Amino acid sequence: MEVFGFSKNKELYRAIKNIFGFRPGNIFLYQLALRHRSATMKISPRIKLSNERLEYLGDAMLGAIVAEYLFKKFPLKDEGFLTEMRSKIVNREQLNKLVSKLGIEELIYVTNARQNVPKNLCGDAFEALVGAIYLDKGYAACRKVIVNRIIKMHYDIDELVSVHVNYKSLLLEWSQYEKNKLEFRASTLFQKGRARQYKVEVIIDDFPYASAVDYTIRGAEKIASAKTWEMLEETAQEFYSQKRKG
Repeated sequence: MEVFGFSKNKELYRAIKNIFGFRPGNIFLYQLALRHRSATMKISPRIKLSNERLEYLGDAMLGAIVAEYLFKKFPLKDEGFLTEMRSKIVNREQLNKLVSKLGIEELIYVTNARQNVPKNLCGDAFEALVGAIYLDKGYAACRKVIVNRIIKMHYDIDELVSVHVNYKSLLLEWSQYEKNKLEFRASTLFQKGRARQYKVEVIIDDFPYASAVDYTIRGAEKIASAKTWEMLEETAQEFYSQKRKG
């Protein structure tokens, strides 16, 4: 059933120590983080174990830690810049590359039906591992690992700053490709004299995604587009990867 991974706990202990710089406490959390939903372990008819719940938690923790790191590193930058930078760091393409680079891909438990496993299983597993680290070691230790062992060692922040990504254009291209109805719904949130604040909400197929507030409609669209791109995860990120290769 398991194509990748170490069978013995001591080998997984060693792998976690080499990758993240600490010895795990609750090894079960890391085993679960590396179990893809295609290899779900059925404990009972109602209890099925995979890394999906840890992925959900890790996604939130990773986003918060990266946001805090960027907030402190760039004290004079606005929300739009910070949102775009976070998207560049946590997008699925980056996480998939990171997992391959760290050797985590070899630890992931999947079914033998390899062709049915989504390409983003690596990024999903990394987020699940972040969730496992948080539960095992706490927020402070998790933040230290992400900042010191991941961001500072494997990301060139200055290079990412120089890379311009037009998330609104990407959303437009993606929606045309997928034949989705995309709308940027703008409204005036606040007005006093000449001072105005605008709110823009991204609507896809009549479903509201992210929204943002700025002093210009264009600025609000920019921030909301980056947030939406993060939310779309697998579908949009795969489209972006294909677009860059093509």
